[in-house]
Parts: sequence; structure tokens; C-alpha cells
Amino acid sequence: YLTGKLLGLNEITYFVFRVLTTSPKIQVLLFCFFLLLYIMILCGNSAIIGVVCTYSSLHTPMYFFLSNLSFLEICYTTTTVPLMLSNIFGAQKSISLAGCGAQMLFFLTFGGADCFLLAVIAYDRYVAICHPLHYTLIMTQRLCTQTVIGSLGLAICLTLPLTALVCSLPFCGHRQEINHFLCDAPPVLRLACEDTHIHQAVLYVVGICVLIIPFVLISISYIFIAITILRIRSAEGRQRAFSTCSSHLTVVLLQYGCCSLVYLRPRSSTSEDEDRQFALVYTFVIPLLNPLIYTLRNKDVKEALKKSVSREAASETL
Repeated sequence: YLTGKLLGLNEITYFVFRVLTTSPKIQVLLFCFFLLLYIMILCGNSAIIGVVCTYSSLHTPMYFFLSNLSFLEICYTTTTVPLMLSNIFGAQKSISLAGCGAQMLFFLTFGGADCFLLAVIAYDRYVAICHPLHYTLIMTQRLCTQTVIGSLGLAICLTLPLTALVCSLPFCGHRQEINHFLCDAPPVLRLACEDTHIHQAVLYVVGICVLIIPFVLISISYIFIAITILRIRSAEGRQRAFSTCSSHLTVVLLQYGCCSLVYLRPRSSTSEDEDRQFALVYTFVIPLLNPLIYTLRNKDVKEALKKSVSREAASETL
């Protein structure tokens, strides 16, 4: 009820999600598969948060941002996956317009904050590599906290008006079927009964603010980083500097690439099935790969995880 009032919803409208399959055997397989991925996402990202909080050697701005990134991955995955799992079996379960708007708001907010935080991490790497002597003076704990809070606040300021605008549209009938597994802006806009050009334009503006502008800032940061790395004389020094950025670059390309294909492509060149496939990537694949990428390519995190595992093994033997 409160969400409905916040988004300006008056009429009672319900949505149902299109089932992935009607075969009971395939339903069981899909449920087990997605549940396993969800558990792995929770465990992997929680492990990074726990390790960063436990070991003082990881109490640096880079790992502070990394732990917050893992927290956002857990939040926006949890916003969608439990409802998706509940809809795999049996008849289609309905969700109210207010509930759909709430899921859309939280999903877009956490996803937008994720994109902004990736840009903040790029700036952190720029300062660390290009201005190492001033790193501790620039990247203070206060600045790190402010950038994380600012990323979330900016995401809310952008996604709340968009969600309210989308959910205020009239829909043909009180029961609509969404060809998706979550209430996202593009599939909901397709169900509206009136012209959505203005709403689509607002979606593109938000997409530019969340995806294009941060990506441009990341690219500028890495241009300066690349110039600085090429000036390093020793091959070992260049390798060490590049290794601290390769993990972040991999995540950036995956995140911004998939999201851009969903939110920035013209509606005439997209299909609902393609949007759902890309959504599966940034809902399951990217949150699952993030802890693996940062763990496998980060020596400090790997050593901290090994210490945690050995400590737990020793406590069990005792």
C-alpha cells in the first residue's frame, strides 16, 4: 500500500510472469539450476565481504569498494531471484502493480548504484597508479564512505521518478502477462495502452546517466592509467600495475555491455526474448563471476581466503 502511494498508483492492476516451460521435469531442472546459482552468488559475495571485514590488511579503499560492490550484487539478485524461483512451478502467480513497481525500483536502484560504484573503483585505481604518493591523502575513509552513499543516493534519485512514471501508465485490463521473469521497465512499457515515447525517452536519459556517463569516466581514467603504466620501466612493475586493473575491466565490460543492450538499444531492434536472455546474464552470470574474477586475479584476496579456510580447518580438528 505504501509503495503504491509513493509511486502514485490508483488502479488495481495485476501482472503475471510468462512461464519458462510447462514441462514438469524441465521445471525441476531449472529450479535446481537457478537455486544453485543463487546460493553460489550469496556464498561467493558474502565470502568477499567477510574476508574484507575480517583481515586488517584488506582495510583499504579498493577492498572497501569491492565489499560494497558484493553487497549490491547480493541485494539486486535477491530482489528478483526468489520471486523467479517461486514462479517456475505450477500456475502463474500474480503480482500487484505496487509490488511490480517496488521490485522495479529496488532492482534498478541497486543495479544503478552498482554501475556508479564501478566508476568510483576506476577513479580509485587512477589515483593509486597515477598519484601513488598522494593516494592516502586523497582516498580518505570519509571520501570512500561518501562516494558509496552518493552512488546509492544518485541511483535512487534517477530510478524513483522513472519507476513512478512507468507505473502510472494505463494498462489494458487488470491482468497483464509480462514476457519476463522480473518487473523491469522495458517489458512493462510494452504492456501500456497509450503512447510511451516520452516514457521511453526518460528511460534512455536514465540509461545514459547510469551507463554512458560512468563508462566514459571509466574510459578516461584508464587512458591515464595506461599512459602511466607504459612509462614504468620494469616489466614486473607494469605487470603488477596492470593486474590490479584487469579484474575491474573484465567486470566493467560484462556489466555495461549487457545492460546497454537492454536499456539503450532502440525498441524496434529488440525483442522480449533477447531482453530476457541478457537479463539472465546480469542477474545471474555477472554476480556469480564477480567474486571469482576478483578472487582468481587478486593475490591479497586469495591469501586471505586461504587463511580463512585453514583457520576453519584447524578449529574443526580441535
